[in-house]
Amino acid sequence: MAIVAYSSQSSLFAITRKWLMVVTWQSNLRISLRLAQSLSKPWYPSMNKPPLHDLRVLDFTTLLPGPLATLLLAEAGATVVKIEHPKGGDPARARRSAISGASVEFALVNRGKKSIALDLKSPAENAQARKLALQADVLVEQFRPGVMARLGLGYDALREHNPRLIYCSISGYGQTGPLAQVAAHDLNYIARSGMLGTSTHPDGRPVLPQGQIADIGGGTLPAVINILLALLRQRETGEGCYLDIAMAENTFMWMRRPLAPVLEGGDSPPPGSFSNTGASPRLGTYLAKDGVALAVVAVEEKFWTRFCDLIGLTKSERDDVAEPAAVRTRVSQRLAARTGAEWKTLFEHEDVCVEVAQSVASAFHDAHFQQRGVFDRSLQLSGSQTIPALPVPLAQEFLASDRDGCPALGSTAADDDAVWNR
Repeated sequence: MAIVAYSSQSSLFAITRKWLMVVTWQSNLRISLRLAQSLSKPWYPSMNKPPLHDLRVLDFTTLLPGPLATLLLAEAGATVVKIEHPKGGDPARARRSAISGASVEFALVNRGKKSIALDLKSPAENAQARKLALQADVLVEQFRPGVMARLGLGYDALREHNPRLIYCSISGYGQTGPLAQVAAHDLNYIARSGMLGTSTHPDGRPVLPQGQIADIGGGTLPAVINILLALLRQRETGEGCYLDIAMAENTFMWMRRPLAPVLEGGDSPPPGSFSNTGASPRLGTYLAKDGVALAVVAVEEKFWTRFCDLIGLTKSERDDVAEPAAVRTRVSQRLAARTGAEWKTLFEHEDVCVEVAQSVASAFHDAHFQQRGVFDRSLQLSGSQTIPALPVPLAQEFLASDRDGCPALGSTAADDDAVWNR
């Protein structure tokens, strides 16, 4: 009996021990799953939702580089909360259209965002901004280096309580270095980096760029790229990081050709040394008889040969290696003999890489862009007025479909429980 009793007790002990192990394993599994969920958001969002649908972005930026960066995040589904000063908000709001009176430039790059008006120098309102920052996944700011830290909203102050925070600072010359505190704009940045001097007018003045290269190419796009890379790492490690986006230095990536000889130890090529800065008659702009500009990029030999045949340049007249300046003059004379419409008809079905320089209005109505739906998305201004939204370089499948409005200044309250809800 004693042996039987001992065996029964042993069996009961073994069963109890196994049950406790299972319970403990299940409990540990639940804890691990909860921990994993808190540290890492899903790698693969639902196919029915835009890829950034669960991302919270706090935006302290104004004008163009930062707002355009957060627009791209918003268009991909992120909830973007824009912090603006109560007196006037983003300076772009003051740029009103002569047609509608609306702040169209502001609206184009702030579509789908929320606006909270806060004076960051007010202790109470600063505390509200700090609370939002501790709830955010990404913070983007564009103040002069050191301003956010003095306001108590710098990265070091926030990461202690929000270690997952990705903090992106966009500035002209970066957060460190001799130029960190220098005031400048887009044209200043490309002047400093050497880009502006690569192409000049006959009198030696640099040619003004047609787009804001440093603001967008050196600020907006690098900010978005690095934020997305940081998100990939954040979702693997649970840790955020600090991103120092310097617009001036980021324009060097755009200068492969003029940089190459310098990187080899040589001197800067003189202005107009390359085909894309004026050295070749194969690439440039010419005027037709009626003043319409033609963009010629017949760089490859097959395009150049056909182009010369069509405009009537003989083989002896098209040797652009031996006499590039003379060939440019001949091309100019030939193209000035007909109107832009005549040349457009002649070149339309030919592989010669020539385009008539359209006005922006003509480009908007262009059949190709219309057929591809470039301007199909809408932007609602104040009241019932609706215009096409700014096209963004995101694939259609990644675009959020519920963003068409532009926020009025302070239209969302900082203490609104639904501030992060779309």
